[in-house]
Amino acid sequence: MKIKKKNTVVTSSVAAEAYVPTAADFEFIGDNADISIDSNYAALGYWHEAFLRFVNKKSAMIGLIFIVLITIFAIVGPHMNEYTYSAQNLSEKNLAPRVPVLEYTGIFDGSEVMRTTSGYKKVNGYFDKKLPTTFYWFGSDNFGRDIWTRTWSGARVSLIIAVAAAVIDMLIGLTYGLVSGYFGGAVDIVMQRILEICNGIPRLVIVTLLLLVLNPGMLTIVIALMLTEWMSMSRIARAEMLKLKEREFVLASRTLGAGSMHIIFSEILPNIIGPVITQVMFSIPTAIFTEAFLSFVGLGIPVPQCSLGSLISEGFNSFTTHPYQIIPPIVVMALLMLSFNLVADGLREALDPKMKEQ
Repeated sequence: MKIKKKNTVVTSSVAAEAYVPTAADFEFIGDNADISIDSNYAALGYWHEAFLRFVNKKSAMIGLIFIVLITIFAIVGPHMNEYTYSAQNLSEKNLAPRVPVLEYTGIFDGSEVMRTTSGYKKVNGYFDKKLPTTFYWFGSDNFGRDIWTRTWSGARVSLIIAVAAAVIDMLIGLTYGLVSGYFGGAVDIVMQRILEICNGIPRLVIVTLLLLVLNPGMLTIVIALMLTEWMSMSRIARAEMLKLKEREFVLASRTLGAGSMHIIFSEILPNIIGPVITQVMFSIPTAIFTEAFLSFVGLGIPVPQCSLGSLISEGFNSFTTHPYQIIPPIVVMALLMLSFNLVADGLREALDPKMKEQ
């Protein structure tokens, strides 16, 4: 016998009604910036992200602060007292640093320890020469000139020379390297042989030959740096050009009929601006050191003008008797070179996306 089970269907007495959305259930967002923000990964542009990476690097920010401070003092420092960088007063020569208020604490009170045949003796030139109201914040040199004013005047000259030489070298080296790498072939071979010849000539020889034609001064040093410091930039520009010139966007521009100069300076140059900026920042301390070296050996800024190198050269002659005369220009130059290197290192990490994960 077969038994058949009857299926039963239960029907709800209350039929479910379909929900109809209203205008109050929706919010128009439009161009609200919130739609591009992720709680984990914010939508940032390249330059914004590079700026944040640079700001978060403490050493780069410390270097930038020192550069700004030294630049400010180079502008306003020579005008903070009544002395000028060239005014001489032989009756007040070789005076040790003396600063108001601080002199009562026992530091920067105008006294110095002199070495004699019988030992050491502490002297104060301000009291010996009866100068109770005279103050030299960094002391005075062998000709009675204020070292404070001369230090910041020299820093201004060194900064102007270094920045001008770096900008000019960037323009020359960048153009030379981009053109050489883009055209390649025989053009690249000839231009690179010229580069090797120029690189083989010592910098001191070039400066000496320039001094036979031009008078010593700021213009001569800028020209000397311009003729010698552009080679590193050209190598970097050429390497970047060789890496990018076969990319799709370059081929597309060439297919659409763009000329060579347009491709070089409008298509490729914006894509290598990061390494260019980094190299410029690294070249500035090199130019500062080169200018200081040339001034130290007597091939730089003529008297009565001064630069950090010439001040170090003058202070070196009195180092054993009055060491305070060489300390300010050395400290300022060391801080400048270190600060520019720290900023350049920070820019290199900030502008290179490959270093983001390091």
